Amino acid sequence: MPLPPNPICLQCIDYSRREAKRVHGPQGDGCWTDNRCDRKRHHYRHRKESNAKRRGEYANQKAITTPAKTTETFSIPVQAPPVALLYLYKEKPKDAHLHALAVSVWQGSEKLAEIETVHCMGMTNTQVNRYLKEVLQVLRERYGITEFEPPIRMEPSECEISDCPLKDKLHVQTA
Repeated sequence: MPLPPNPICLQCIDYSRREAKRVHGPQGDGCWTDNRCDRKRHHYRHRKESNAKRRGEYANQKAITTPAKTTETFSIPVQAPPVALLYLYKEKPKDAHLHALAVSVWQGSEKLAEIETVHCMGMTNTQVNRYLKEVLQVLRERYGITEFEPPIRMEPSECEISDCPLKDKLHVQTA
């Protein structure tokens, strides 16, 4: 641990060189030594900046000499089974009317198939269930899928059908 700064030398940094030499020279307390005192006064005046510079250089040197830790990244292909995603276009309440539904088949991040969006206006729950069973039968024959993933709820305003009467209604309201 370094020695604490000399309090007399610390007082001396506020004086000009001539005044410091007068106060601490042969006429004063006699502690003045030309080369050593000039160097100490400079050091004490610029101590904060010098230490900050030294710390910065040390940190840079440490960063250069310390090798960056790298982790190896690789991927292992996964044979994900095909899944059927069921999109239900309906309002937020659970008992709200089903506006439309759509199905897409995915395997991993690759889209294998998409069944067109169908409006459910005027259809009863029994008719909707019958339609979904027909879709599952086709998906079972083609992809071996026996059930849908948990349904994904979409807002009716996001309906993909171009002739959707709801879009006309929304377009009139925003215009």
